[in-house]
Amino acid sequence: MKIAIVAPSCSLDRTAAAQVEAMVAARGDCALAIHPQSFLTAGHFAGPDEARLAALREVMADPQVDAVWFARGGYGSNRIAEAAAKDLPDAAFAKTYLGYSDAGFLLAAFHKAGLEVAHGPMPQDILRNGGEATVTRALDWMVQRSDSALEAGLDGPALAFNLTVLSNLLGTALEPDFAEAELLIEEVSEQHYRIDRTMFHVTDSAAVALVRRLRLGRVSDVIENTPNFESDEEAIVRDWCARRQIPFGGRADIGHDAGNKVVPFPVIRP
Repeated sequence: MKIAIVAPSCSLDRTAAAQVEAMVAARGDCALAIHPQSFLTAGHFAGPDEARLAALREVMADPQVDAVWFARGGYGSNRIAEAAAKDLPDAAFAKTYLGYSDAGFLLAAFHKAGLEVAHGPMPQDILRNGGEATVTRALDWMVQRSDSALEAGLDGPALAFNLTVLSNLLGTALEPDFAEAELLIEEVSEQHYRIDRTMFHVTDSAAVALVRRLRLGRVSDVIENTPNFESDEEAIVRDWCARRQIPFGGRADIGHDAGNKVVPFPVIRP
């Protein structure tokens, strides 16, 4: 199995790349191809929009590539997501696409286009404490479709997103069809009042109102709020779900951390 890495948002750390390459070499059940674009820099981004889009389209069209692994999050994939999902070559439909965080824009666009996508760990995660196990989980799912890599509470069609990314793609051409699907959300580095404000927007969406249930992943590195918001993330999510009559399904095992599990999206053929 050949796995291609591209960076549609921010640049991949070279130390992370070397460690992941060593892990893949030791496994012996897959091969890794890190696109040179992954190391480009152009201000905030891993190269200009044109370079990031070209690299992504290149690996999508390559019939020798079996999976496309997004290098890391950050910000930037929304700037190329619509273009990346247009006029897809046949080879694009034979691949799996894996990532999370800012890559959620691509997950949404590719899911809508009929590609096989999943929310899950990325190469940059190897730099986290416990990151080797995180990357192993991602590889085990891509190569072996290992059930142990999956979020254990899945019991039907599901989609998973970072909460801020989800809020920003609602109402755009990338907005998914959530009807009868479980929606899992997670967040990082936000204040509780911002989570509350974002939940106001997300739960007021007509598309989100169609979900079977909503589950909350981990909310990490919460920024201190002054004055204290006096409500934690679960209470906030429960409150907005109750206000909008969206079933709350409890907690989910996803997040911006080493414990992040894989959530495959249902494949929709247009």
